[in-house]
Amino acid sequence: MKLTATEIEIAEILEKDARLTNEDVAKMTNLSVEQTREIIKKLEEQKIIVRYVSLVDWTKIDGHQGVTAMIDVKITPKRDVGFKNVAERIYRHREVKSVYLMSGTYDLSVVVEGNSLNEVAHFVTQKLSTIDGVISTTTHFVLKKYKHDGTIYDSDDKDKRIVVSP
Repeated sequence: MKLTATEIEIAEILEKDARLTNEDVAKMTNLSVEQTREIIKKLEEQKIIVRYVSLVDWTKIDGHQGVTAMIDVKITPKRDVGFKNVAERIYRHREVKSVYLMSGTYDLSVVVEGNSLNEVAHFVTQKLSTIDGVISTTTHFVLKKYKHDGTIYDSDDKDKRIVVSP
């Protein structure tokens, strides 16, 4: 699907901050509000903008003990469907947040979130490793997020410009 430069610009703007209003986006792109609204509607209808999300730093919320794991999965591809069938069986589990087909040693990279290490371990041993076609898994637990989806966590955003006084 071919997009205009303006359509791409609007998609990039909304990817960075989905809370911007049509009026804000119109000012940033020098379009009318109606033109902006039509472009956004088109991007939504064509599933280019899939949905709008919030990025939450859960570590700042007391009592929220979430665990994130990145799991490398080696699988045996199925005839005529390749990796898709196994990927679909994996991503249907509620614990799974992302599934990527990868190049390299492993075939799939799976991001899983759970309430505890035991919950993630249970998922790997009871659900993931028992799927037909899964040969092996390697689990990496995320210890700290420094940057996620282009956003730096706990950055020192203080103004670092030198004060110029007359």
